[in-house]
Amino acid sequence: MSTLTLILGGGRGVQLSVLAAARTKPALPFGGKYRLIDFTMSNIVHSGLDRVALLTQSNPQILLDHLGDGEPWGLKPGHFEVWQPSLERTGREQYVGTADAVYQNAPYIRAQNCQWVLILSGDHITCENFEELLYFHQMKGAALTISTIPAPLEDMQRFGILHVDENQQVRRFVEKPTAAPDPLQGFSLQASQGIYVFNTDFLLKRLEEDARDPDSRHDFGRDILPPLAGSGQVYARLSTQYWADIGTIESYWKANLALLGEQPAIDLYDPEWPILTRESRYAPTTIRMNGRVANSLVSDGCVIEGEVTHSVLSPGVRVERGAAVRNSVILNDAIVRAGAVITDCVVDREVEIGEGARIGGGEEMTPNQDEPALLNSGLTVIGKGAHIPNGMLIGRNCRIDLAVSAEDFQGMEVASGGSVRKGAK
Repeated sequence: MSTLTLILGGGRGVQLSVLAAARTKPALPFGGKYRLIDFTMSNIVHSGLDRVALLTQSNPQILLDHLGDGEPWGLKPGHFEVWQPSLERTGREQYVGTADAVYQNAPYIRAQNCQWVLILSGDHITCENFEELLYFHQMKGAALTISTIPAPLEDMQRFGILHVDENQQVRRFVEKPTAAPDPLQGFSLQASQGIYVFNTDFLLKRLEEDARDPDSRHDFGRDILPPLAGSGQVYARLSTQYWADIGTIESYWKANLALLGEQPAIDLYDPEWPILTRESRYAPTTIRMNGRVANSLVSDGCVIEGEVTHSVLSPGVRVERGAAVRNSVILNDAIVRAGAVITDCVVDREVEIGEGARIGGGEEMTPNQDEPALLNSGLTVIGKGAHIPNGMLIGRNCRIDLAVSAEDFQGMEVASGGSVRKGAK
């Protein structure tokens, strides 16, 4: 197929709190040994697509180091490119929206001489065969096809909402409505996955018009798609695959722990659709004499001397004797010292939890003082490289910043809803 695939490399990811402070969202570890971008890359390769460009934005270096030249995913030399904002070309060092990111690379898109452009996000979790989406697009004679899911009535404000007729044409598009819209008569409501197939000429013309609009925010959902709905050229294809948009701390935690079900929505062991990633540098996992693991995903290089229950551990995590990790996601090379207990937490890489510390759990659910909209469901998050002192008590909905150390804590307890900042004293 004559298809160019563009991956939007993600912005700042502010709703992921401290997890996005030093990395772009697609670089975030997920499911133990993987990163979010691995799911998008694997889907591309398994779908037979071989012309791929990554459009980067904030904090891209970790992502670029991980992807390299695309070889771990089977892409041939020269078939994977990175398109970064160019000060010389655009007069600025950042894209100002998703549509602007694509528009600023219009010369490169034209040079590929492809009939269609498939636009994907680098931070979605799904196993989707894009050949089927492209076939649908061609059979409908569409100029634009949007991949969709059934509209979640309780959470519509997070999605672009489409009104779709019986012929699968999109009649109206509303980006992140504040209230659930009434469907047009005889139409269904569907939610955009942020996955688009455009005819190349059609895309470039729309982007050129948008770039000349002084009132545009240059965003696909807000500015490009709404005026196209009802034109007779836009179709929706309802996906039947599991799909998760990792946009918040809670969605990240839930999507990780969802891998532990008896019949998980994403089967990491499917030989027909393996999730590909860069080869691990770690030794095998070791479970010592006193180690206990139940209903958990434990990656290469972990050493378990304590208890791990219903949790996901990335490579290189150590859980010392007498320590316990419960209902938590622990990222690379973190250390949980002897006797410490972690419950309902997301712990970033290279964190050290001191002996006898108690983090998360309990009944108190005060929302976080700094990020009440993000940390209010009981999860506590600890930023990369933080060192938690021995015996420290940290409640629910707490935010512990990157690289904090003993001198950044005031006393031996952080009450639920509290935060600890580097150098705050």
